[in-house]
Amino acid sequence: MNNHEIDYKIIGEEMQCVSIELDPNETVISESGSLMMMEDGIKMETVFGDGSSRGQSILDKVFSAGKRILTGESLFMTSYTNIGSLKKQLHFAAPYPGKIIPIDLSLHNGKMICQKDSFLCAAKGVAIGIEFQKKLGAGFFGGEGFIMQKLEGDGMCFIHSGGAIIERQLQYGEKLRIDTGCIVAFESTVDYDIEFVGGIRNTIFGGEGLFFATLTGSGKIWVQSLPFSRLASRILAGAVGRRKEEGSVLGGLGNLLDGDGR
Repeated sequence: MNNHEIDYKIIGEEMQCVSIELDPNETVISESGSLMMMEDGIKMETVFGDGSSRGQSILDKVFSAGKRILTGESLFMTSYTNIGSLKKQLHFAAPYPGKIIPIDLSLHNGKMICQKDSFLCAAKGVAIGIEFQKKLGAGFFGGEGFIMQKLEGDGMCFIHSGGAIIERQLQYGEKLRIDTGCIVAFESTVDYDIEFVGGIRNTIFGGEGLFFATLTGSGKIWVQSLPFSRLASRILAGAVGRRKEEGSVLGGLGNLLDGDGR
């Protein structure tokens, strides 16, 4: 294996974290801000790019970091190395309610394609790059799926999804239509494209967007029930709009009675 081998445990149900056990000299990399806690004897270091470009030229490192900018991520990542002689533990927390998905890249042809903001952490040596969609339609109309991350290597990586997670094994030629924001990850053998919803009423009044993502097998896919963009839009709508009393015949009068008379 080219990647560091790490042991792990997923903790929690709705607000999960992953506990990683590092042997001496083992390293894990993560996005900045995802660390929850770590034991003494672990060295934290900010690295340029994805941490897998050490030993390469400066130009390679700049190119690796530039790819991360295109996915909306920081130029830097953080590495955590066990510099002691005993095993050490550290924990990484999910940013919002959902599930942490452990993926062994060696079991998925060494490559996984995922949403650009779903990566949490990985064993050192996993390369985090970008995956441009080959088809023009997917590129222009894919929404969250326009530019996706690709994780390459033969080690463990951890990605995060919102809400509940559904795993599905697509058979050869099997096609599934999915809301573009609900895709979490899929194997590199799965074909990704965009399909127009169709119909005037569906387009104007459907409320589901103009396009579906289509995933065609064979290969494994992961789908989330609560994309962060959907969660954020509902929170924003509730924060700036007037509160409605669901199921109440009093409506606005109910707001006056409970003290919310804005």
